[in-house]
Amino acid sequence: MKKVLFEKLKESLQAVLPIGIIILLLDVAVVPMPRGTLVLMICGMVILIIGLTLFSLGTDTAMMPMGAHIGSALLQSKNLPLLIVGCFVFGCLVTVAEPDLQVMTKQVPSVPDLTLLGSVAVGVGVFLVVAVLRILFRWRLSHMLIAMYALTFAIAFFSADYLAVAFDASAVTTGPITVPFLLALGAGFAAISSGKDSEEDNFGICAICSIGPILAVLITGLFFDSQATGYELDTPATVMGLGELLKLFGTGFLRSFEEVGMVIVPIAGIFALFQFTYLKLSKTELVKICVGLLYLLFGLTIFLTGVNKGFMPAGKYLGEAMGALENNWILVPICLVVGASVVVAEPAVHVLTKQVEEITAGAISRRTLLSSMAIGVGIAMSLAMVRMLIGLSIWWIIAPICSFALILTFFVPRLFVGIGFDSGGVAAGAMSATFVLPFTIGVCESLGGSVMVDAFGVVGMIAMMPPVTLQLIGVLYNQKMKKAERAISQDEPVPETSETAETLETSGETAPDSTKL
Repeated sequence: MKKVLFEKLKESLQAVLPIGIIILLLDVAVVPMPRGTLVLMICGMVILIIGLTLFSLGTDTAMMPMGAHIGSALLQSKNLPLLIVGCFVFGCLVTVAEPDLQVMTKQVPSVPDLTLLGSVAVGVGVFLVVAVLRILFRWRLSHMLIAMYALTFAIAFFSADYLAVAFDASAVTTGPITVPFLLALGAGFAAISSGKDSEEDNFGICAICSIGPILAVLITGLFFDSQATGYELDTPATVMGLGELLKLFGTGFLRSFEEVGMVIVPIAGIFALFQFTYLKLSKTELVKICVGLLYLLFGLTIFLTGVNKGFMPAGKYLGEAMGALENNWILVPICLVVGASVVVAEPAVHVLTKQVEEITAGAISRRTLLSSMAIGVGIAMSLAMVRMLIGLSIWWIIAPICSFALILTFFVPRLFVGIGFDSGGVAAGAMSATFVLPFTIGVCESLGGSVMVDAFGVVGMIAMMPPVTLQLIGVLYNQKMKKAERAISQDEPVPETSETAETLETSGETAPDSTKL
């Protein structure tokens, strides 16, 4: 247990420290922060690390086993109505529990946070059902994504001012609690189905579920005024003494504990219902899951306390100060570095890359995935700054990137389609919602722009780049495949194929060699 806890602490440090170091460097070299603000940021960072450690431990010991068991039980029941209802309910609950989404909804000035949270949860629940039906009926992922995004952009014409918020909501929804659950759910379905595309079915669930929040926000936006202003953090940007600091974090902890408890209790209750009716898990495994839920409860509470009371105010202040600089174009190269650091630091990214490497038998290495995602996310965040500085509409960035990603689905093995779009969702998580978005809002307000139209969209852009970069890797993979075919036709020696090659063959593709990319 101590070894696992140490590993989780190490992961949390790797997730948070890069951003913390960047903030400190900016404080020293570019825009000095008030000492009280710096103290808030450092305390929030320490609390965030502790919370993320416990939260990650709870995810591994509770959410992932629950997802795998529930997925298997629902499929084995052979009861389609139960499958649909069960997936919808759990999709809604894990979405409401997602810390990134809770952080993001509080930053939207024109829609009440509970309304936005509820609509996004319903969107994820509905599209989780669609994702599961895709696995059962073997619908092709690329065709579904094209149809769904076409519907999304059609609705966006009537709710254009909410397009940026919608893509941000989609990006942060697939975070450190939703991703492990959905991946485990997909693995549970794939393990039971044992079909020829079972490996492919491990991926694509996050991609489909991430479309639900976009449509939900766009539809919700039809009923609210996008011109509403008055965005304010409910936390002071600085503190004057130790007593004020302790009071601030103490009240924040109690409030977060109440909010998190209202989410975790229903999840535990529904899982208990499945336990008594379908699962019948052993006492040992059940105790382990219950302990994991406690880790989840306290970890998420501590995480949100550190974010809301320490990290976000510092990020917003830093954005305001840098946006007010005479040479504010320095934001473009700085954000290139920040974006790359953010994606490498995301815990959910490491969950995905680990599973990809295992399922592909090492043919797609973690280093390759991380490098390509870091480059894409860095470019996306730089483009977001350029967009704000010159006043460019998000349509001119999101639409071409999304279209290019969808076009690539016809030129890569199907496995890469699911991996690519899943990686987009997980690239924008805890650090994106807690630092990147407040930072961007600060820059926007300093430049005199509209928060709803100009500041939001940065997280969505971060999420749209990995599908492009990962599928471009798939294009290179296809080139290896063609070389292998030519070698066979010329009776040249060819390296042994891997499990991944066999998977691609069963998906309708010819197998490449297993050389790591």
